Amino acid sequence: MKLSNDTITVLKNFSTINQNLQIGKGSTISTMSAMKNIVAKAEVKEGFPREFAIYDLNEFLSALSLFEKPDLKFKEDFVVMTESNTPATKSLKYWYSDPSVVSTPTKELAMPECEISFKLSSAMLSDITKASHVIGAPDMCLEGMDLGTAVLKVTDKKNTTANDYAVKLDIDNQEQNVPYKFWFKVENLKLIPGKYDVNVSSKHISHFWNEKVNVQYWIALEPESAYNV
Repeated sequence: MKLSNDTITVLKNFSTINQNLQIGKGSTISTMSAMKNIVAKAEVKEGFPREFAIYDLNEFLSALSLFEKPDLKFKEDFVVMTESNTPATKSLKYWYSDPSVVSTPTKELAMPECEISFKLSSAMLSDITKASHVIGAPDMCLEGMDLGTAVLKVTDKKNTTANDYAVKLDIDNQEQNVPYKFWFKVENLKLIPGKYDVNVSSKHISHFWNEKVNVQYWIALEPESAYNV
């Protein structure tokens, strides 16, 4: 089996959410952060022939990088990596992890009814992330302004005089013009770059779906989040 560039991108991204990963038989890959406040799922082009666990995903990806065009053969206890064009020249045997030491989502997440929906452009996601680093702002807030309009800003919610960076965006708030502030931790926005369809629920959960790569993220809101109060 050869892994596509999109699948490698997904694996690299998932390594930022959790260093270990369990992959089931088929084409669905999912992961969950240690704090259980981020869950991600991707549908990839490849169909994995068996279930296996990886304890250190970054190490696994580094092993893949030893080959220009790696070919993977999944055995019962390990995967054999070889060079696609010259398989006899070099190989690497990479042993699977004990699944009991790997954390993984145990069930599908069902999103509750969402009050707010919007499109997050690739440029806006990049600007928000960059601004957070530039001004040292750990928090992001989605705050309603008017029917169909909101502001997305990064700031430090613990500092009343903190610098903040804000952008206006169009939203769908189901024609309910009520006040709300939805808080996120910027560090939880571990998203593959791109454009996203975003849904936010007052039940303190959000859903990000990449429009190009078939990957979804469920990210918990912070406790201070409030809707219609």
